[in-house]
Amino acid sequence: MPQDAQGRPTTQAVEDYVKAIYHLGGAEQPVSTTALADWLHISPAGTSHMLRQLAQLGLVDHTPYYGVRLTETGNRAALEVIRHHRLAEQFLVQVLGYAWDEVHEDAERLEHAMSERLEERIADKLGNPAADPHGDPIPTLAGQVPASAERRLADLPAGVSALVRRVSDRDPAKLRYLAELGLTPGAEVTILARGPFREPLRLRVGAEERTISLDLAAELTVDPLSRIAS
Repeated sequence: MPQDAQGRPTTQAVEDYVKAIYHLGGAEQPVSTTALADWLHISPAGTSHMLRQLAQLGLVDHTPYYGVRLTETGNRAALEVIRHHRLAEQFLVQVLGYAWDEVHEDAERLEHAMSERLEERIADKLGNPAADPHGDPIPTLAGQVPASAERRLADLPAGVSALVRRVSDRDPAKLRYLAELGLTPGAEVTILARGPFREPLRLRVGAEERTISLDLAAELTVDPLSRIAS
């Protein structure tokens, strides 16, 4: 992990911030203070104060009223935290028998306590997995994340089939509901019909027909089968 000017390890709060900025797209484009505050459930004033500290540490470029972006150092820090988190989730499911909707909060705690030695041992124990239980890619030790041409299920037209690749892990209740519908990573889904004015999508999941809202479909990342075949 990066260190401050005195060589001290960054704090849990710093790690939470750089990870949140990354998830909001801050490696490529500015993220607003309001969006970051909403993501972290912290006041905009408190967020602005923390962003000034991150800028002093060289982790972000922050322009008031314009937004914040991760520096190269900040991006590496975010990817290391994300690697810890996703390895922890996979370990909890694969080794300790957690359900996929149970792991997020414990992984949030473990990501900050994981030493480099423990990270290496966990990765070796799991066979150096490429993804966590929700399909999210695990960054490599070098801080690389595979490029992806995946799309949101909500954006596919009727008649297209796809494989579910990733599911948001932030809401355990949604994860349990998606599991009941069979919408887990690796599942094949076909858009049977979509109506106007944000009407729900009608799907085929395996041999079953399902109906889900556009908002829920937007949280599912898929890989169209036509692209895979080509």
